[in-house]
Amino acid sequence: MKIAFATQDLKNVDAHFGWAKNIAVYDVTPDDIHFVTTFEFNGNLEEDGNEDKLGPKLAAIEDCAILYVAAIGGSGAARVVAKKIHPIKVAEPEAIDGILLRLQKVLSGNPPPWLRKTLNKNTERTLDFEDEVVHG
Repeated sequence: MKIAFATQDLKNVDAHFGWAKNIAVYDVTPDDIHFVTTFEFNGNLEEDGNEDKLGPKLAAIEDCAILYVAAIGGSGAARVVAKKIHPIKVAEPEAIDGILLRLQKVLSGNPPPWLRKTLNKNTERTLDFEDEVVHG
């Protein structure tokens, strides 16, 4: 499962999604943590109401299941959720390494329902009614 982190310093979740200079992406499984890539963003990132700055960021994280941010605006959050990405806001800057280790531990145990749903983000649910037996 790919996890994205809005970060200024590449070590901590310390950035507002729209203002983030970097988005670091990691792949996490119960057995492994693997750094995937860092997306860098330039320009006037702090301009509120500039929805154009979100497009490249949304494209960068579209195959991620979770996005960790220090803050995110309502419009940004709605667009992230619409891509079936679960945004998580941290209360204060938090080390990416620590979050990854905690997440890995949760994955190797019994993940909460919201995380199980997130894990199944890219799998389609299929119902085969022809196989059902109706008992009357």
